[in-house]
Amino acid sequence: MADLREWATLYLKGVAMGSADAVPGVSGGTIALIVGIYERLIAAVTAVDPDRARRVLGGVQPGGRADARAAFREVDGGFLLVLGAGIGTAVVTVLSAVNRLLATQPVATYGFFFGLIAASAAVLLGDVDLSTARRKAAAVAGFALAFLASGVAATALGSPLPVVFLAGGVAVSAMVLPGISGSLLLIVLGQYEYMSGVVARFVDGVGTAALGNGADALVETLPPVAAFLLGGVGGLFTIAHAVRYALSRARAATIVFLVSLVVGALRAPLVEVSARLAESGESWRAAAPRFALAALVGAGLVAVLNRYSATIEY
Repeated sequence: MADLREWATLYLKGVAMGSADAVPGVSGGTIALIVGIYERLIAAVTAVDPDRARRVLGGVQPGGRADARAAFREVDGGFLLVLGAGIGTAVVTVLSAVNRLLATQPVATYGFFFGLIAASAAVLLGDVDLSTARRKAAAVAGFALAFLASGVAATALGSPLPVVFLAGGVAVSAMVLPGISGSLLLIVLGQYEYMSGVVARFVDGVGTAALGNGADALVETLPPVAAFLLGGVGGLFTIAHAVRYALSRARAATIVFLVSLVVGALRAPLVEVSARLAESGESWRAAAPRFALAALVGAGLVAVLNRYSATIEY
């Protein structure tokens, strides 16, 4: 019974992390700090490598089961599976809800995101040290990359499968960093609204297929969902390890670069709202009160989370 309670608690912690990861500006890594599993998460994620994955998959053969179990324990597989189930449940649920909000209340929704991002940037700036030329260069590079990408990614990149694959890798890698939101980076890449819609249609497709009413939506959305998930797996093997390596070799400059990405990404919600207003014919003057009120709510949420997460450690 004790083990069951521990797994249930871990699942709920995953739900909390997934809920945070599904909205831009709030990091699942911050939630992991609050609930006390961050160090275990980092150890488990960075323990995953191609060799251990091969050994786990080798368990399908009778002779490889003992080695597969050993490799599974080495990556803390039970922890990752239960936590991942909680994260996945929350991401699907929250993204489905966000998809409806973006369709009905886009200004307020992006205003909420803006507040989340702005408050997260304010919190993270307290950890930034620009005392060297190298760090100043990293700050300029991070800000410029996010600022420029926020303006062109949605129209220039579109959402072909290779871009969705890349987005999956970037988003999953960001989950291991407190303060850096994977969903925020999806907005910068112009993929957040697209993927929230895909997830919502995929869930609907699963439901209709289960009821025997056809599976057109499932067939349509399966390729981007699969590409995103495969990108996430690839990100665990590559991008996440690269970020951790950069933090170990040049911690201060890497933190400056990552925080500057968040600051530069403040442009992304504004670009999205401007596009929606252009389509509807509404002016910024009329939309500003809704945007500002929602931004204040988002900023307040980050302030509460920061109070409980104390000092962010990378």
